[in-house]
Parts: sequence; C-alpha cells; structure tokens
Amino acid sequence: MRRVRYTSPGGPLFVEDVPVPRPGPGELLVRCAAVGVTLPVVRKVTEAAEPIALGGEVAGEVVSVGDGAGRFRAGDRVTGLCFGHGYADYAVLHEAMASPVPEYASYVDAVALVRSGLVALGALRAARPEPGEAVLVTAAASGVGHLAVQLARALGAGRVVGAVSDAGKADFVRSLGADETVVYGDDGWGAPVDCVLDAVGGDLLSPALAALAPGGRLVAYSSGGGTLQAYDLLVDGKSAIGFQLGLVARREPERYESWRRELWELFEKGAVRPVVHGEFALEDAAAAHALIEARGNRGKVVLRP
Repeated sequence: MRRVRYTSPGGPLFVEDVPVPRPGPGELLVRCAAVGVTLPVVRKVTEAAEPIALGGEVAGEVVSVGDGAGRFRAGDRVTGLCFGHGYADYAVLHEAMASPVPEYASYVDAVALVRSGLVALGALRAARPEPGEAVLVTAAASGVGHLAVQLARALGAGRVVGAVSDAGKADFVRSLGADETVVYGDDGWGAPVDCVLDAVGGDLLSPALAALAPGGRLVAYSSGGGTLQAYDLLVDGKSAIGFQLGLVARREPERYESWRRELWELFEKGAVRPVVHGEFALEDAAAAHALIEARGNRGKVVLRP
C-alpha cells in the first residue's frame, strides 16, 4: 500500500510502498476513502523535534477486526481518529475512537464533519452561550471554524461574528451565516460579544479577549499557545476557558457520543454543512499542507487515497 511519510523535521513529504498493517487487539483495519488534514498535524511536521506518524481523521470501510473488537465488522462504514499512520491507503483505528458513518453521508462528509464538528460544538458548549447572545469565532474559514459559525447560528446565537486572516474570506464566512466579519489586524472588532471561540492563540489572544463584553467568556482550543494577563480578566469579570476534546472523550464518553449524534442530526436536517476546500491525492499531501500552513483554505482540506 501507499503511505505518506517524512524523515526530518520540516522535511519533504513523500509516498512510500509498505505492507498493509494488521489490526491488533481492539483495533480495526480501515481502507481509507478520505483523510482529513488538520493544522495541528501540519504544525507538528514543521515544529516537532522528531518526525511523527501523519495521523488524524480517517473515514472508510472496515476490512478486518482485531481480537476483542466487537462493535464493528468487515464492510462497516466508519470514521475516527488515527494516532498512527493515517495518510495511507489503509489505516489502523482503535475501536474506541471509531464511530459509524450514516448511509446518507459520504466519507468526505464524515472526515469534514465529525472531528472538526465535535471540536466546534464542544468549544461552543464550554462557552455556555445564552439564547440571543453574540458569538465571535476566530479562524472562521477553517475546518473547525466554518462549522463553529454554523453551529453558533443553529443553536440560537443572536449575532455571529467571524474573524479571519484576510478580507478575501469574508464572503465565504458570511455565506455560512455570519452577520459580520472582521480581519485580525483591524483596530477593534466592532460591538462587544459575549463569547469568543479562539482557534488561533498566540498574539491573537489579547484582541480576542478585548472583543468580549464585561462578563464574557473566551474559550481557547488552539495549539498555538499564547498568554493572557490576569488583570485583563479581572477588570471586567471576563473568563478564559481551555477546551480539549480528547479530555471529554476519555472522561465523559456519554457526552462525547451525544455530541456526535447531535452533529449528524444537524447535518441530516441541513442546519450544518461541512465545506471541503480541496481534495488531494496522497502524492499531493505536501500541497495540502502548504494550503493550510498559508491559511488559504476555506473549509476542510481532504486527502483521497
């Protein structure tokens, strides 16, 4: 089978031929039909001290199951998070990380919706917006952000603001249901909001916090780091909340599962529609990474083995 790999930090991605892996205890072997490309993986390729396995969201058909795996069988349609090599014709998923793909959805829909949508929905739940409150989403054109904009609207936000890296993304974000768009470098981001969902971090944390009304909540779910000053929280009674989906999956599996069901229900009703910016062959994985690294994508970027 084909698999994408690299051998040095930041080094070029290349395709190699390797044997098809075998599922171990509690694992599924999946023939990959779609693989989601994420900013955290792109960042690790350039920033990690040692090369990593290119994992992430995969969707496809179960080919075989390992000992002790009983929830799925060969022929089932699944999606899930692969911690090993996911940029490949076949990937191994731990059964606990897999979930079914409904017949009314494609594999591309699944990788564009499930993991990114769970992050977006979880961050929104962590912000605890009341009906009619204003929500601002940073990286609003990204794989997670474009779903967060739609979810905020579908779940009752009174005003939705999308923050983007350049004005060229404004029309796309408005087409998702945002009432307003702002660009990161703008002086001030308009009228204050009650909640900010931040996927960027770094230097953007300060303006994101400044965009909050008194008593507002900032939810940070970025791998980009950054710091906040305690005084900036205290002066107007604002809150900063960290959200990590993996923590919920491990500690509160029932909640995780209820969010997954809710996402598919919203998708089936047409309230949330994942947008795919581009589909790339495995041989073009470097181009997919470059698109995300340049923040050029509008929606999800997907590999199609």
